[in-house]
Amino acid sequence: MKFSIVTASFNHGRFIRDCIESVLAQKGIEFEHIVFDAGSTDETLSILKEYPHLDWVSEPDKGMSDAINKGFRKATGDWVMWLNTDDYLLPGALERVARFIEKNPAADVVYGGWNFVDEEKRFVKTMKLFPFDLMMMIHYGPYIGSTACFFRRKTTIAEGHLLDVKFRFCMDGEYYCRLGKAGKRFAYLPEILADFRIHGQNTSMCHNTMQGMDGIFRYQLLLAENASIRRAYGVTLFRLPMANVGVDVVFWFYYRIKKIVLKVLHGSYRQEIPGVPTLN
Repeated sequence: MKFSIVTASFNHGRFIRDCIESVLAQKGIEFEHIVFDAGSTDETLSILKEYPHLDWVSEPDKGMSDAINKGFRKATGDWVMWLNTDDYLLPGALERVARFIEKNPAADVVYGGWNFVDEEKRFVKTMKLFPFDLMMMIHYGPYIGSTACFFRRKTTIAEGHLLDVKFRFCMDGEYYCRLGKAGKRFAYLPEILADFRIHGQNTSMCHNTMQGMDGIFRYQLLLAENASIRRAYGVTLFRLPMANVGVDVVFWFYYRIKKIVLKVLHGSYRQEIPGVPTLN
């Protein structure tokens, strides 16, 4: 079994070494690490040149989704994931995923949990997940982290399922919903597979930097992308989009409660990693 790790890169030189080293440290697994850089002007390119095992290109792109799609098309592994430059896999993650896949041969998508860490890699909290619920994904919002999600290339990417490049923030959520609507089978691995680093420039955390016109616009675009997912894949009772707001609120609260119940039923878990301090 071979894994393809795809990384979209742009001016995250202070983080990308952790990403690369975390993949390189995976033992007993065949993998390739593909990096598409958008033309970084910081130390990124000099770092990439230090690792001869990388398959990397630095060229202009149309955004993060476009760069990831380039990597998806180039991937040759049986299973593919995208790992952001500021995130990193935990020791033994790919081996654990491989064992799980062998026991779940019908799965098209396999996902696990992850830790949130701060910029200095200090533990913040663990994302506790549960078995896949398509309607929750659509009406509550994406709860699967791309940093801990793997796609069977033959039944997803090879069939033409790529990210929608129009999406800047919720490309992963739209992708999961589209795959779910296409009948792809999601399998939940209840283990922590990666660390997601929280810092001021996270694309998915734009609501934390909602300052000035640019910040407000980014946040409104995030809301619009989520609304587009609900209209395209979810329950729509009225022709006018704004008329469905009440319906969206009802579904959101229902799945909010269901999410809490599922977390309790599936318990909590956290993988302790030696040398990683807890953020007090």
